[in-house]
Amino acid sequence: MARIAGVDLPRNKKIEYALPYIYGIGHTTSVSILDRTGIDPNTKVNELTEDQILAIRNEIGNNFSTEGELRGSVTRNLKRLMEVGCYRGLRHRRGLPVRGQNTHNNARTRKGKVRKPVKKK
Repeated sequence: MARIAGVDLPRNKKIEYALPYIYGIGHTTSVSILDRTGIDPNTKVNELTEDQILAIRNEIGNNFSTEGELRGSVTRNLKRLMEVGCYRGLRHRRGLPVRGQNTHNNARTRKGKVRKPVKKK
Protein backbone atom coordinates (compact mmCIF):
# COMPACT_ATOMS: atom_id res chain seq x y z
CA MET A 1 0.00 0.00 0.00
CA ALA A 2 1.32 3.41 -0.96
CA ARG A 3 0.99 6.09 1.70
CA ILE A 4 1.98 9.53 0.46
CA ALA A 5 1.47 12.80 2.37
CA GLY A 6 -0.60 10.98 5.00
CA VAL A 7 -3.07 9.57 2.45
CA ASP A 8 -3.52 5.91 1.53
CA LEU A 9 -3.74 5.74 -2.24
CA PRO A 10 -6.19 3.25 -3.78
CA ARG A 11 -4.30 0.10 -4.79
CA ASN A 12 -5.88 -0.86 -8.09
CA LYS A 13 -5.87 2.54 -9.77
CA LYS A 14 -3.27 3.94 -12.10
CA ILE A 15 -0.91 6.26 -10.24
CA GLU A 16 -1.93 9.13 -12.54
CA TYR A 17 -5.49 8.94 -11.15
CA ALA A 18 -4.56 7.95 -7.61
CA LEU A 19 -2.38 10.98 -6.81
CA PRO A 20 -5.34 13.45 -6.95
CA TYR A 21 -6.69 11.73 -3.81
CA ILE A 22 -4.16 13.93 -2.02
CA TYR A 23 -5.58 17.36 -1.13
CA GLY A 24 -3.84 19.98 -3.25
CA ILE A 25 -2.90 17.71 -6.15
CA GLY A 26 -5.08 17.60 -9.26
CA HIS A 27 -4.74 15.64 -12.46
CA THR A 28 -2.40 18.13 -14.18
CA THR A 29 -0.15 18.29 -11.13
CA SER A 30 -0.04 14.50 -10.85
CA VAL A 31 1.03 14.22 -14.49
CA SER A 32 3.81 16.77 -13.96
CA ILE A 33 5.01 14.93 -10.81
CA LEU A 34 5.18 11.66 -12.74
CA ASP A 35 7.06 13.36 -15.60
CA ARG A 36 9.65 14.79 -13.21
CA THR A 37 10.15 11.47 -11.41
CA GLY A 38 10.21 9.45 -14.64
CA ILE A 39 7.41 7.08 -13.65
CA ASP A 40 4.99 5.71 -16.24
CA PRO A 41 1.50 7.17 -15.58
CA ASN A 42 -0.12 3.84 -16.52
CA THR A 43 1.57 1.98 -13.64
CA LYS A 44 -0.86 0.77 -11.00
CA VAL A 45 -0.27 1.81 -7.40
CA ASN A 46 0.29 -1.76 -6.16
CA GLU A 47 2.97 -2.27 -8.85
CA LEU A 48 5.13 0.66 -7.66
CA THR A 49 8.49 -0.10 -6.09
CA GLU A 50 9.64 1.48 -2.83
CA ASP A 51 12.13 3.64 -4.74
CA GLN A 52 9.36 5.01 -6.98
CA ILE A 53 7.12 5.76 -3.99
CA LEU A 54 10.03 7.50 -2.27
CA ALA A 55 10.72 9.56 -5.42
CA ILE A 56 7.06 10.68 -5.55
CA ARG A 57 7.11 11.51 -1.82
CA ASN A 58 10.25 13.61 -2.19
CA GLU A 59 8.90 15.44 -5.26
CA ILE A 60 5.65 16.31 -3.49
CA GLY A 61 7.40 17.25 -0.24
CA ASN A 62 9.94 19.54 -1.92
CA ASN A 63 7.79 21.30 -4.50
CA PHE A 64 4.15 21.30 -3.37
CA SER A 65 2.16 22.20 -0.29
CA THR A 66 -0.49 19.57 0.40
CA GLU A 67 -2.98 18.29 2.99
CA GLY A 68 -2.81 19.99 6.41
CA GLU A 69 -0.37 22.72 5.45
CA LEU A 70 -2.46 23.77 2.44
CA ARG A 71 -5.78 23.55 4.32
CA GLY A 72 -4.34 25.75 7.07
CA SER A 73 -3.10 28.38 4.64
CA VAL A 74 -6.48 28.50 2.85
CA THR A 75 -8.25 28.91 6.19
CA ARG A 76 -5.85 31.66 7.25
CA ASN A 77 -6.40 33.49 3.96
CA LEU A 78 -10.18 33.40 4.44
CA LYS A 79 -9.87 34.63 8.03
CA ARG A 80 -7.62 37.46 6.87
CA LEU A 81 -10.19 38.53 4.28
CA MET A 82 -12.91 38.52 6.95
CA GLU A 83 -10.82 40.51 9.45
CA VAL A 84 -9.86 43.14 6.88
CA GLY A 85 -13.55 43.58 6.09
CA CYS A 86 -13.21 43.54 2.33
CA TYR A 87 -16.13 42.60 0.09
CA ARG A 88 -15.01 38.99 -0.34
CA GLY A 89 -14.56 38.65 3.41
CA LEU A 90 -18.06 39.97 4.08
CA ARG A 91 -19.55 37.52 1.58
CA HIS A 92 -17.70 34.65 3.29
CA ARG A 93 -18.89 35.83 6.70
CA ARG A 94 -22.52 36.01 5.56
CA GLY A 95 -22.40 32.68 3.75
CA LEU A 96 -23.25 34.15 0.36
CA PRO A 97 -21.63 33.55 -3.05
CA VAL A 98 -18.27 35.27 -3.22
CA ARG A 99 -17.59 35.59 -6.93
CA GLY A 100 -20.50 37.66 -8.21
CA GLN A 101 -23.11 34.95 -8.76
CA ASN A 102 -26.81 35.78 -8.74
CA THR A 103 -28.56 35.20 -5.40
CA HIS A 104 -32.17 36.00 -6.31
CA ASN A 105 -33.05 32.57 -7.69
CA ASN A 106 -30.15 30.24 -7.07
CA ALA A 107 -27.21 30.08 -4.64
CA ARG A 108 -28.85 27.38 -2.49
CA THR A 109 -25.50 25.70 -1.94
CA ARG A 110 -24.16 28.76 -0.14
CA LYS A 111 -27.40 30.05 1.40
CA GLY A 112 -28.63 26.73 2.83
CA LYS A 113 -32.11 25.22 2.78
CA VAL A 114 -35.08 27.17 1.50
CA ARG A 115 -36.65 29.43 4.10
CA LYS A 116 -40.41 29.56 4.34
CA PRO A 117 -41.84 32.71 2.73
CA VAL A 118 -43.62 35.27 4.89
CA LYS A 119 -47.40 35.12 4.50
CA LYS A 120 -49.05 38.17 2.98
CA LYS A 121 -52.21 39.41 4.62
